[in-house]
Amino acid sequence: MAAFSEKQGDDVAEVIRTRRTIHNFEPGPVPPTDEILAAIDLARWAPNHHLTEPWHFYLLGPETVESVARYNAELYAETRGEKAGEAKFKRWRAIPGWIVVTCRRSEDMHRQQEDYAACCCAVYALQLYLWARGIGVKWTTGPVTQTDRFFEIVGIDRDAEMLVGLIWYGYASDVPVTRRKPVKELLTWRP
Repeated sequence: MAAFSEKQGDDVAEVIRTRRTIHNFEPGPVPPTDEILAAIDLARWAPNHHLTEPWHFYLLGPETVESVARYNAELYAETRGEKAGEAKFKRWRAIPGWIVVTCRRSEDMHRQQEDYAACCCAVYALQLYLWARGIGVKWTTGPVTQTDRFFEIVGIDRDAEMLVGLIWYGYASDVPVTRRKPVKELLTWRP
């Protein structure tokens, strides 16, 4: 086992404690592709049952983002009106970077549960790596991501893969402040 210094442990703890879901991103440049690829490279080291490596990452380019944002705006406009749909489209188009993460489907429900959990670990590793480099992330599974049309736009075989999340990334324009319950409220000792 590799020996890590106390400082390295403290650094990891700091990244975990300070990471937040970013809802608003700075306009402008997308973080460098090499940072995103490094995050995906790290994410694949997440623990996974029997080394199934069930994840797949889709890095979305401008055309696909445009199509997803337009489709989402259409859905939004159906219930909230055209003006709200256009505002939603503008907001989504301003999000700097997009990744979709999927999990390979399994007919074995236990394996499917294990694989989905592994994919969630991979997304968290990706988030932590990016956060440590000043790149904020939002992990979403909003209504548009649950539609057949979304899977078609992104080019995902819905019979073979399930959605883990749509991951937005960029430089944070603000960082939310949150609190967590004390450990004593979440922990039960069983002798």
